[in-house]
Amino acid sequence: MITFDPVQKTLKLDSPNSSYIIGIHEEKYLLNLYYGAYLPDNNLWGNAVRAPFASFSPRNPHNDSFSPDTAPMEYGCNGSGDMRISALSVRNCFGNTTTDVRYVSHRIYAGKPDLFPLPHIYLNSDEEADTLEILTEDIATGAQAVLYYTAFRKLDVITRSVKVVNNSKEPMDIERAFSMNVELPSMDFDLITLYGTWNKERTCEKRRLVHGIQTIASKRGSSSHMHNPFAAFLRHGAGEEQGDAYGFSLIYSGNFEISAECSFQDTTRIIAGINPTDFGWHLEPGESFQTPEAVMVYTDKGLGEMSRIFHRLINNNLIRGRYKTEKRPLHINNWEATHCDFDGEKLFSIAQCARELGIEMLVMDDGWFGKRNDPTTSLGDWYPNPEKFPDGLDNLIKKIHALGMKFGIWFEPEMVSPDSDLFRAHPDWIVHCPNREPSIARSQYVLNMSRADVRDHLFGTMYAFLLENPVDYIKWDFNRNLSDAASALLPPERQKEFFHRYVLGTYDLMDRLTRAFPGILLESCSGGGGRFDGGMLYYSPQIQTSDNTDPIERLTIQFGTSLCYPASAMGSHVSASSRTGYVTKGNVALWGDFGYELDPTELSNTDREIIREQVKQYHQYYHLIQSGDLYRLIDPNDDPYKCAWSFVASDKSEILAAAVIMRENHKTRFVLKLAGLEKNRYYRNEENGEIYSGALLMNAGIDLTNVIRKDGESVLMHFTSV
Repeated sequence: MITFDPVQKTLKLDSPNSSYIIGIHEEKYLLNLYYGAYLPDNNLWGNAVRAPFASFSPRNPHNDSFSPDTAPMEYGCNGSGDMRISALSVRNCFGNTTTDVRYVSHRIYAGKPDLFPLPHIYLNSDEEADTLEILTEDIATGAQAVLYYTAFRKLDVITRSVKVVNNSKEPMDIERAFSMNVELPSMDFDLITLYGTWNKERTCEKRRLVHGIQTIASKRGSSSHMHNPFAAFLRHGAGEEQGDAYGFSLIYSGNFEISAECSFQDTTRIIAGINPTDFGWHLEPGESFQTPEAVMVYTDKGLGEMSRIFHRLINNNLIRGRYKTEKRPLHINNWEATHCDFDGEKLFSIAQCARELGIEMLVMDDGWFGKRNDPTTSLGDWYPNPEKFPDGLDNLIKKIHALGMKFGIWFEPEMVSPDSDLFRAHPDWIVHCPNREPSIARSQYVLNMSRADVRDHLFGTMYAFLLENPVDYIKWDFNRNLSDAASALLPPERQKEFFHRYVLGTYDLMDRLTRAFPGILLESCSGGGGRFDGGMLYYSPQIQTSDNTDPIERLTIQFGTSLCYPASAMGSHVSASSRTGYVTKGNVALWGDFGYELDPTELSNTDREIIREQVKQYHQYYHLIQSGDLYRLIDPNDDPYKCAWSFVASDKSEILAAAVIMRENHKTRFVLKLAGLEKNRYYRNEENGEIYSGALLMNAGIDLTNVIRKDGESVLMHFTSV
């Protein structure tokens, strides 16, 4: 999949339907000659000639026809003639940041390097992909950048990362080190990003690229509710199922930046990596720094196919462990039913009633530990509240296991309450700056996860608890952003390393915990979906999509999330929200890791029967939803009245389609057209026995005008091949 042409001086990475071509210039610059639909050949050097009308652009002193400012640089550097946004900037021993890394050598091999301790895309066997490793060096300073590219053999995916090495005898400091740099020879694209806030995460926003720099970023210490480390570039005229679509995702849970700069020549440079704001990394001679991994996807079959490629990659090559393939238990969480006001007796009554409905696991949320009766106390004191569990928490777990149910529990390991035994014993363990009173949010401080002693304490506490209390699931929450970023254990020249070291520390604790208890299902959460990224998915196969469980609001959240992330990653709950009935709540929540967040003892008999039916649907459609191909049929961001989606089995033998009326529209009929079927195959609607060709379902559609019409009504349709 990767070849070197010694005559053309090009390196070519091929996936089944795409090509990525790098040229080695005579002055040893690496140039990004092409990224797009598959090419059988590589005679593309004409793409590199972009010097006209660039009289103010610095030229190479040995080749006046070449300017780094206009050339499609493979990994743009700061200060050496390229005036666009930089992927790499290193402050050298002379104090300046001029950086100019050029080609030294390369090697090609089957397989993929392990980027531990960073989460990363992994291979199930070396036959899945091939890797190109390019060594570049700034000969004036000894700064090296090793560029890693992995091309997949059966997916249109290329992963990228960079290792920066100090190959000199003097210290140096990295100021920018992005994971990828891509040059597109046009700005004829719409940029699609996912913005939001708490309770309204990952809403699609599309804007036309314009000259200048367009950026999404986080400097909150996490990937955040506000922006997601993902962006898509859709060529004008392309759509959901046709046209050029490029997708870029960063496997990282901390401060990030994705930027696109459109030049005066109408070209587009895209970079993705760690946010350089408040970032730096000090390198002594011989030391190195590894960037997070970026994933690139290209397809000429539209935004939908781009998403499906990401979904297949994440399900097969990012999510790990027992629950990568094993069916996940259908659970009920007590938070919206009780908040912190519960005891063992109340939880057991919820479990008994839930078990009668077919629910398989009780998750005990916030409020079980220390003296926690409200959100102001006890974070960090990870021992059961003896007043709530006078017979011991382990006794409650045994009783719930005796019902044939699993038991889950909530932790927020990275946080501490001022009113806690842990804070009173170790006030210096919080994130804080010298001589400055630390800010507080949600009545809690952030523990300094960059410190090994903090992580060792947390691991020891959680390990001892889990040995004594055999839980089956952990919900790992993270309920505030970072401020006052500093660490007493880092010298002044390394203080800018704090944010990245914090993220590495969190990964370390998650890694140790999942290795010690591989049978536990870990679900990540951050006020819902505030840390929904590939880094978290490496440790937790599912993430709480949002605290907002309203089924109408969840439509835009789930549509946006699905641009990059599969249904298997999306925690989705039915709650007691009164905006729609339980049928629609269930139809929407089935798109993900299905569960409940309510008090089942308060349900009416009618609602109990609806939930029993939903439990059957969960089991019947589980594998189709978790591993089928998603087709977004009607986007709620575009249509103010309705939305629809479907899951299609990989062999096209089965379809599950759902449609929701968000707002009643008296003026138009509702005809739903499916997608992704075989046009000459016939399909039976399992509810009424009607048989349709795939061509009819996709081109003529099914009239739902008299099936669902009013606000909040929905329908679920199951078709099988005949």
